[in-house]
Amino acid sequence: MKKIVFFLWIIFPVLLWAQPGTINSHTENSQVVRDLGGHHWKMKMMLPGQGVKEGLHELPPADIETNFWNPAFVPGDVYTDLWKCGVIDDPYFGRNSVRAQWVQQYEWWYAYQFNVTEDVTDQVVRLVFEGVDYSCDVWLNGVHLGSHKGAFSSFSFDINDVLRVSKKNIDSKNMLMIKLDPPPKVNAKVAGLKTPWFGDYWRDLIPFGISRTIKMVSTGKVRIMDVYANTSLNKDGSADVRMEVELENTTDQPKEMTIVASMEGKNFESKSLMEKMTQWVKPGKHIVTKTIHVKKPLLWWPWDLGKPNLYTAKVSLKEGAVNHDAQEITFGIREVSSKWNPGFKRGVDVSFPRSTYINGKFHFIRSACWGGPPDIFVGRTNPDEYKTLIRLAKEANLNNIRIFGWHPPEIPEFYEYCNEMGMTVWQDMIPLGTGNIPQDRKGINRIMQEAAAVIKERRNHPSLIMMEGGEEMLLRTQDAHFGRAFLEELGDTLQRYAKLPYVPDSPLTCEVSIEAGFKPKEAKHALAYFYGMGRWLMEDWFRTLDYPIIPEFAITSVPNVESLKKFIPENEMWPPGLSWGHHWADLDRLRMQNWDSFGDEKLGSLQEFVDATQDAQGMIFQYGVEYLRRHKPNLSGISLCHWITYWPDMKWGIIDNYQQPKRSYEFVKRAYQPLLVNLNFEKRRWHREEPFKGELWVVNDLYQSFGKSTVEMEVRDDKGKRIFSSTFNMDKVDENSAQKYFDIEADVLSKVNQQFTIHLNMKDKAGNSISSNEYLFLIGDQKEASAQFKKMGDAMRKRNAEFTYGNYFRFFDEMGRKNGKDYQSDTEHPKASEYE
Repeated sequence: MKKIVFFLWIIFPVLLWAQPGTINSHTENSQVVRDLGGHHWKMKMMLPGQGVKEGLHELPPADIETNFWNPAFVPGDVYTDLWKCGVIDDPYFGRNSVRAQWVQQYEWWYAYQFNVTEDVTDQVVRLVFEGVDYSCDVWLNGVHLGSHKGAFSSFSFDINDVLRVSKKNIDSKNMLMIKLDPPPKVNAKVAGLKTPWFGDYWRDLIPFGISRTIKMVSTGKVRIMDVYANTSLNKDGSADVRMEVELENTTDQPKEMTIVASMEGKNFESKSLMEKMTQWVKPGKHIVTKTIHVKKPLLWWPWDLGKPNLYTAKVSLKEGAVNHDAQEITFGIREVSSKWNPGFKRGVDVSFPRSTYINGKFHFIRSACWGGPPDIFVGRTNPDEYKTLIRLAKEANLNNIRIFGWHPPEIPEFYEYCNEMGMTVWQDMIPLGTGNIPQDRKGINRIMQEAAAVIKERRNHPSLIMMEGGEEMLLRTQDAHFGRAFLEELGDTLQRYAKLPYVPDSPLTCEVSIEAGFKPKEAKHALAYFYGMGRWLMEDWFRTLDYPIIPEFAITSVPNVESLKKFIPENEMWPPGLSWGHHWADLDRLRMQNWDSFGDEKLGSLQEFVDATQDAQGMIFQYGVEYLRRHKPNLSGISLCHWITYWPDMKWGIIDNYQQPKRSYEFVKRAYQPLLVNLNFEKRRWHREEPFKGELWVVNDLYQSFGKSTVEMEVRDDKGKRIFSSTFNMDKVDENSAQKYFDIEADVLSKVNQQFTIHLNMKDKAGNSISSNEYLFLIGDQKEASAQFKKMGDAMRKRNAEFTYGNYFRFFDEMGRKNGKDYQSDTEHPKASEYE
């Protein structure tokens, strides 16, 4: 029935209703839903407060005036609608985002006209807003339905009393009007209710809009508001699925209702299980529960531990033979727990267990920070992009994605794709990118309400395995003890709705965190190499990291040249112009990380520079990740920073804004192999007269042991010629292990001029390659290189001292000397000689 009704809605812009007296079976029963998203929307700009004064909300429902407003699309955002209309230039291109800042000073009115021709006397009709960013007022047919603030929570209005219903076209016209307020300008005042619009990969342009779709839902007088499949595993291998169903009786009389719950496999065949109960439901909202016992459940697993088995559950609501409502959900049966990391003393080093176990198995987290949504202007994104980005993550051997507190909780499709692909999600449940949150009780309660709405909408997704409270919140808070108390209350709120591990903040190793009572080894953001560029060569810095988990490990690169052409003006392409800085290209650090990686800043051409930044990013990620993974199980997870970023920048992402993997992608793919053959080495620069020395390790995240296997090692010179080879035999590689197997020595560097590579290939007994790896080393003196790198870093800091961080004018000093004239594309690029 649903497909037929939806099809008719597409052809005819009218609302069709299934009558509540119709007798359907449990499986046939469904809600009637009309999606109000699409191209039928119109928009208009008004000065703040002027729209109501002019009476836009009072436009007659059948009036045609709104047809001649600017076209708009829902779900979406104001900037994308204006860009498509030609009102503003593409905010992603060049420095156009600066020119679009006027948009956020106005209120924007969105209008939608529709017809309702079928009688709804026995129905309850509800208008459901899945998400508006950030603040709005809603009118239907001139009647003010209400206001809402909060970008992540849904809200709804019952509309029977104001809905115009008629068989006549003119009398069945309805006018939905939404006023979007100008977005807030101070994030601290709306922390937890709106995504931060700042950070070192975005400029000061505050997104807002109708960010998710709007639906009109018809039910009987008693309706289902929420269904939660609360699963638990039993010692005998069986499972219990406790269906927690929130009902609302909209009448003033008790109703005798029959609730039927059934479940069956979604991506596998299984016997359908069903439970039924009849009880009186009083007026108002209530939660009823019914448990379905599953003797032999197929569990949901991350892709590297098993199969991501999914179930569907349907709950229907009847009064005698009359169907009132039904909802269907997808869920997985799995149990998530956390244990203490070995190697760290509880209460001395750490306050929280940071090892994640799924169905009793250790889940070593190979992750990257999502850095999303794919576009900060959500009108530019579609679900297919999500599917591509998550697929690319899995193909790069990630088993987890971390949504951290500078970004919003994601749309349903994100979690659905993660469920299906066996990717786990580690998430800050609400964005708290500032520590300076409101301290009044009313403000705190509002944040807790938003957090509850977020977790309730997402808790059925088995991919969600870890909840986090804040991102660098204590790093920035003015009151350490208030911050801790707030984060603990937030955890209590979230865990009332989902029994998942919770940690209060990240990184938890700053001075404020220590003042708040946390311990010195809680978790570490591995950002010091980038922000402190020049203080250590990469391999010296890795060895400073000794923590149970690394929620962020960051290094930057420039997108592919073809991608650059899409957002950098031609006359600023090379040498870099101001638009590079506007898109967060830190030219000093990019050049320095190239030098650390290759002994050369790689400034010969645009292509050479771009490729080098990506290879350097990948190399630093690979060598750092491998160093950290060798500390398993003391270390239980790593998250790179970032997988994506939400506009075309030149900063953290491994996949650029056009869904194009950078060259660093292949390095990450190697480093994150579940079965990883790898080298431990002390330095990357070697003298020709000394032998190369290292250690051969194998890290195995799989619950599969490997019998007799061999590792073939080759050393190749500058031209790729093999100058040394050796074979190492192993009797067994244990499951879930990290182990050193051999010391390595190769006395062949006299045959090398500037650089050499080492290649490893691990084969099973049958000769099949089961893991491979490669490394780049340089001929040079490690101590001299370290001193030179520090000298470069000191020069960088001295040159940039007069500018604040993020002021990209520091890369283009000529601007100031030219009395404000535009930067010229023929400006000489700074040379390495500056550091001499």
